[in-house]
Amino acid sequence: MQTHFSLTQLADPEIAESDKILRACVHCGFCTATCPTYVLLGDELDSPRGRIYLIKQMLEQDRAATGEDVKHIDRCLSCLSCMTTCPSGVHYMHLVDHARNHIEKTYRRPLSDKFSRTLLRLVMPYPKRFRAMMTIAPFLRWIAPLAGSLGMNRIAAMLALAPRALPKASVTLRHHPAPGEKKGRVALMSGCVDQVVKPSIRDATIRLLTRHGIEVVLPEGEACCGSLAHHMGREHDAHAFLKNNIDVWTRESEKGGLDAILITASGCGTTVKDYGFMLRNDKEYAEKAARVSALAKDITEYVSMLELKRGDAPKLPVAYHSACSMQHGQKITREPKQLLTGMGFEVRDVPEGHLCCGSAGTYNMLQPEIAGRLRERKVANVRSTAAGLIATGNVGCMVQIGASLEWPIVHTVELLDWASGGPRPAALDGWNPPEGLWHNAATLNPGEKADGLREEVQA
Repeated sequence: MQTHFSLTQLADPEIAESDKILRACVHCGFCTATCPTYVLLGDELDSPRGRIYLIKQMLEQDRAATGEDVKHIDRCLSCLSCMTTCPSGVHYMHLVDHARNHIEKTYRRPLSDKFSRTLLRLVMPYPKRFRAMMTIAPFLRWIAPLAGSLGMNRIAAMLALAPRALPKASVTLRHHPAPGEKKGRVALMSGCVDQVVKPSIRDATIRLLTRHGIEVVLPEGEACCGSLAHHMGREHDAHAFLKNNIDVWTRESEKGGLDAILITASGCGTTVKDYGFMLRNDKEYAEKAARVSALAKDITEYVSMLELKRGDAPKLPVAYHSACSMQHGQKITREPKQLLTGMGFEVRDVPEGHLCCGSAGTYNMLQPEIAGRLRERKVANVRSTAAGLIATGNVGCMVQIGASLEWPIVHTVELLDWASGGPRPAALDGWNPPEGLWHNAATLNPGEKADGLREEVQA
């Protein structure tokens, strides 16, 4: 694609990077076939190719974003399916991130839009605030239909997605030594949403790793990965989160060494692995950010290098939903399924697995109509597997799909923990799977508790 940036514009490293990305695009349109919004809406401007043209014009002309620009760029899920499909290697992720920063600086959003974004930005990245909000939300769910009928679709979506009850809070020690021979030392990222909505993911991860000789630390002072602010174009806020975490993990590495920084939410993993790029022009943090990105691994990447012990978990069929941030963002497609298969589960692929479920961070609350259509399409495809159980590697997908699917949804690591000697995932309590699936479930104690891992308290 030809570009026409001036030399003055190209002196800006962000413009120079976007110019390089734009020039790689050859207009082939392969990306349109795998773009969820184009598949649903059929509008060229709601495809990666169409958005690339909008971004090119906006940046080349050095003008403020218009309402039309914002409408179509806001509709982008950042699922990155287009990057998997693109034969020319166009790094769309960095281009749309630049566009969002530009929008935030030059466009004045309507008050209702600004309110919902500010609410999410000031609550979700902070676990204490988020827990308080989620504690109140079940008592306000009755407002959701009324809010929807009044056109307040975002408020309705936020309330509808809130869990009816929070799980027991997990009070976890910062240091979890490996019994017996120590084979490695890792930092485990706690995350924001998962430690409130699904603390069992962290617990299962600690059990699985320590059982296999890996020392686990939860570094003091760690915060949100920064992805929420980043995808809203709040570059300054995002960089503050990045720098905080880089300092925390660097101190931990210098104190006792780290083999990896492990992440159980693939959306966060995609962002942390991009820290090096995001801070590439920061003289103080560029090198440290690159080191952190190099250490970052999804939990399944790291566990695939271990020899897992087989336990007595039943050999169940499992529909594996590969989160977009996992398959498109991090290019991890093989490890989760191989791990599950290796531990005795029968893994079933979900049709149209490349298409997003509609979660996409805060997308399901900011674009609820499109997200709802994508969820129903995903749920129909999941049901077609007839597995009765679904596993995935991203808490956002678990919440989104779980809003319409009656099957239990668990994190991949919870099944791996169970299959290697840990307790049965709590999500399976009270579950009545299709007849014939549980041939050795009687050997398991659903009330089994992790020895010495945590003290449980009421949320």
